[in-house]
Amino acid sequence: MMRYYYCRIVVVFFFFIWIKDLFGRAEASPVEFLPGFDGPLPFHLETGYIGVDEGENVELFYYFVRSSSSSNGNDDPLILWLVGGPGCSGLSALLYEIGPLFIDKGEDEGLPKLSLNPYAWTKLTNIIFLDLPVGTGFSYAKTLNAAHSTGSQSCHQAYQFLRKWLIDHPEFASNPFYIGGSSYTGMTVPFIARLISDGNEAGVEPRINIKGYVLGNGATFPDEGNYKIPFAHGMGLISDELYESLMQTCEGNYVNVDSSNHPCLDNLDTFHQLVDDLSGEQILDPTCERIDSRSSRNGHRVLYNEERICTKKCYTYRHQYVPIWANNPSVQEALHIREGSIVGLWERCNRSLPYTNGTWDSTPIHAYLSTKGYRSLIYSGDHDMVMPFLSTQAWIRSLNYSIMDEWRQWLVRGQIAGYTRTYANNMTFATVKGGAHVAPESNPEECFAMFERWISYKPL
Repeated sequence: MMRYYYCRIVVVFFFFIWIKDLFGRAEASPVEFLPGFDGPLPFHLETGYIGVDEGENVELFYYFVRSSSSSNGNDDPLILWLVGGPGCSGLSALLYEIGPLFIDKGEDEGLPKLSLNPYAWTKLTNIIFLDLPVGTGFSYAKTLNAAHSTGSQSCHQAYQFLRKWLIDHPEFASNPFYIGGSSYTGMTVPFIARLISDGNEAGVEPRINIKGYVLGNGATFPDEGNYKIPFAHGMGLISDELYESLMQTCEGNYVNVDSSNHPCLDNLDTFHQLVDDLSGEQILDPTCERIDSRSSRNGHRVLYNEERICTKKCYTYRHQYVPIWANNPSVQEALHIREGSIVGLWERCNRSLPYTNGTWDSTPIHAYLSTKGYRSLIYSGDHDMVMPFLSTQAWIRSLNYSIMDEWRQWLVRGQIAGYTRTYANNMTFATVKGGAHVAPESNPEECFAMFERWISYKPL
């Protein structure tokens, strides 16, 4: 009898070990087929969840694409890529920025079609596209408290995610590692890079072989909005007279204007009348109309005001197809999305995140990282008025680094693709000529060439 109870105890013990193992470890699943793409995927795609934060109450969802430059991709760099917002899904980067696929309109208003991106950065590197912070894309919280996060907290969660991912993928533990992103991630990417660097020095395991980071049109300091008006003037969007009047009446502060400063406010009204019909992300584009519907899970059309309908004249025209594709039940099944993890409809950019942004200046973190010898590629689409290249140049200039390679052209197919300068702190700055807020989306060929040269330690 005692033997019987002992066996029962052993069975129950291992049952709970199994349950803990099932829900406490990463859940990774290969994806061989995707709705909208003809045939099996010609690259390795894996999706999964990794539990982070206290009690693993936050489940971060990721897409991992193995490099296609070699048979196994194990020798190529590994990149953790974040999308801005905050609250925009990594699926954006996967489907129309640097990932292996392009999304486009399907036939007869059906499911959008997928095709191969000839300028995918996954031809050169292994990339993890992460839905961060919690509540972004398919990432979710198990408790109400865990659904709330801050900028600092989400950075710590990203660091924890990465360590757990590498434990589950030990074959990539020694690969050169980079972290990258665009837009809002100019605040978070340097922060996470510092967490990794400090963790390595403190002996945190697994050690991450970090080599540097990549940022495109990144937010960096609170006063960046003050560079929009000098940018607009330089681009010929406003007159000399209005610019001079703005400088005199606003004294260089165009963001936090005192309500009693009526001359400044009047000039700002004139400024907005002149530029508000342009897309801030690409001044060559018109402002896109708001989309008023999309497909729900049951196929009906529902009111939707987050995305924008754009014709092919707008570089962001692909944005409208992502929610239609991602909300299709067959797509979510193919991506191995957990049933019930998403309340309501999936959104490409969750604008109602319970997220405390925080206001910080990441310039000192760039300075700190440079003392550790890390490489950085900082690029700017030069037609972006949201995060103008002027503001990026301003914070780089404030670091007072010696210039190693003076301002010059960089070429693609014999044509000027932009301008570049390198600094003594292993930083490369580059503009992308005609580029938008997300330059790899508007100028994929040029950005692929830029990244290929930089990741290979070659001059642009």
